[in-house]
This record gives sequence, C-alpha cells and structure tokens, in this order.
Amino acid sequence: MSLFPPTREEALARIALVRPAEYARTRNALNGAVTQLSPYITHGFVSLPEMLEGVRSQHTVNSQDKFLFELGWREYYRHVWQHRGDGIFESLHEGVLPDAAYSNEIPFDILHACTGVAAIDMAVSTLYTTGYLHNHARMWLASYMVHLRKVHWRVGADWLYGHLLDGDLASNHLSWQWVAGTGSNKPYLFNAENVARFAPEAWHSSGSVIDTTYEVLDRMARRALPAKGQAQTLSNSIEIPALMSSPSTSLNIRTPNSNVAKGRDVWLVHPWSLGELPADLPKDSLVIGIFVSDFHRNWPWDEKRWLFVQSRMAELTSECWYGDRLSIELALQEAKQVGGVSEAHIAAWLPSSGMYRSQPALFPNVERRCDSFSKWWQLVSK
Repeated sequence: MSLFPPTREEALARIALVRPAEYARTRNALNGAVTQLSPYITHGFVSLPEMLEGVRSQHTVNSQDKFLFELGWREYYRHVWQHRGDGIFESLHEGVLPDAAYSNEIPFDILHACTGVAAIDMAVSTLYTTGYLHNHARMWLASYMVHLRKVHWRVGADWLYGHLLDGDLASNHLSWQWVAGTGSNKPYLFNAENVARFAPEAWHSSGSVIDTTYEVLDRMARRALPAKGQAQTLSNSIEIPALMSSPSTSLNIRTPNSNVAKGRDVWLVHPWSLGELPADLPKDSLVIGIFVSDFHRNWPWDEKRWLFVQSRMAELTSECWYGDRLSIELALQEAKQVGGVSEAHIAAWLPSSGMYRSQPALFPNVERRCDSFSKWWQLVSK
C-alpha cells in the first residue's frame, strides 16, 4: 500500500491529525509528529490556507509556532523564486568553495545506497522506495553529498527532485543552497551523534566518516579533496528507479485534440492544481488534464509520482493530454473560454489565451525582494 494515497480525503484526514505542539516538540526526529502533507500541498490537493484553517479549527496557532514557521519557509522560497526566477538554479553567492571545486556527477555508491554510511544509505533507499524523505534526512543527505563528497549542490538538487513525490523546485533547490552555504551564511553540517539523537537505530552511523566532531567536519568541508566512498560494486547496492519525461502508457493519456474543445468552456487541470474544482465553473464545462512535455523534458519524474498525480487527475477530468505547449494551445484555439489555476511550475507553459486564477497565498505578498527569511517573516507575520 502506498504511503501517500492520492486522494483529497487522505489529505484532509492528515490535516485533522496535525498536533502543532507535538509537531514543535518532535519535528526533528525521523519518527516525530510531522504532517507528511507535502505531496498533497505541492500538487494542490489542499492549499496552505486551507491546511492552516483546518488546524486552527482545533488548535490555537500563533505567529511563533514552529508549525506556522515551517509553512512560512515554503512561501518564502516561493517569494525568492518570484523575484529571482531561474536565478534560483544558480548559486546565490559563493559557498564554502568555488563552484568549480564540486563535481557534476553523483558517485556510484551514493546513487546505489552503498556508501557504508548508514544514514546516507537509508536515506537513499527510503527515497527510492517511498518517494519521500523527512526534512532532517534530506539535510543529512545534501550535506554529505556537497561537503564531504564534493558533489555540486545543483546536481544533487536535480537528482533529488526527480525522485520526490513532493518535489517543489523552489523549496528543494533553495534548501540545497541553504545546506551548501550558497544561500546561507555557513554550511550545514551533521555528525553521527546528531543522527543517533534523531533517527532509528538502523540509521546510526558510528565508525563512519561522519563519526567525528563538527570542527573536523568543517575542515573537511573547506578542502577540495572529497572523502572516500565505497568501491563501485553491485554486491550490496540497490536499483535506481528510472526517471520518465512522459507518463506511463498505462495512464490512458491522449495527444491534444482540437475537436474535443471546440466551442466549449474548458477548465484546465495540471499537476499542481489537483484540489476541488471551482464551484462557479460554467455549466457543462469540459475539464481537461494537461501534462506539458516542455516542462517534463527538463524535469522528469519517477513512476511513483506520475501515478500519484495521474490517479487524482483522472478523478477530476474528462480526459488527459500530454503534449508541448504549442500543441495544447492550438488544440484549445476554438474553445469558447479557457481557464485554470496559474502556478509557478506551469505558468510559463499555459496557453496564452486563457484566464487564470492565482493560487491562494498564506501570507500577504511582499513586493520588494527579501534576501533573508527573518526579514520576510517580520513583514508577513505582523
């Protein structure tokens, strides 16, 4: 059974189970009271305001609560993306070492979960199996890859995004920059003692390269020589799930068809707008799901994410299309009216003639760019 059933009912049930005080107390532990709502939020099953409203209906939540703080980080990263655009895919400033000091390839033993560092091997194995990682495990994985194995943060971020059910380009890539020190004031480091404190025994990494002091780890991070990994052997490795730039043929997806939309009111559903359909849609509106190939060629997903998204999309739509932006736009040219939800991942690929609604935001928009979360938080949390 999937860890993330692709239904809105499951998302609402998880919102009802959120306990902000317990979350604040245990959120750093891998078995802590985290919400595991991120795939549903990323894909629009529920919105952040809807999630907060659901929690506040049962609990008091104020601006100092860790739960609200974490939702704030998600919107802050969207704020940075809004102002920097594709600049978030480049180092915001120089990190511990120049970009050229890092490799553009991920070592074999990391990819196949056979590094010999239990925390890293468990993280990669969990990622491939479930499509999900606790945030603390993501930080450990990124820190090990960047600071000890000298993998460029962008390479690691692209790889992780492809395997995550909740992969959000802003949150994922800017979090990697925070760990790398290219989006923060210092590198994020961790050691075996930290893992033992917050993770189950199978993750404990005594005797490994991370079983040392933070002073030693800091020196390792600041030298260009990568730490040694395991020999490249398949004897104790795992298989890497394939990344796909198009949906599985089993998903009943068609090419864009102009005959279907001619003279109709059309509402477009895309992978980031999988919540309830608007109550005010014109009667007899045609609801079409779209996957834009231009996006997925750049950002492929593994099969678990395709199935998660398509399962929900099939519930909402009459049919689903996969094609490039031009073919989708041409197929909708003779539609009476085209609408949908604009979202940062898909906004550049939506048909230009459509009328799009904005996603509901949790905090007021800050027009000037804030380069630190604390400054942004001061503005939005008043």
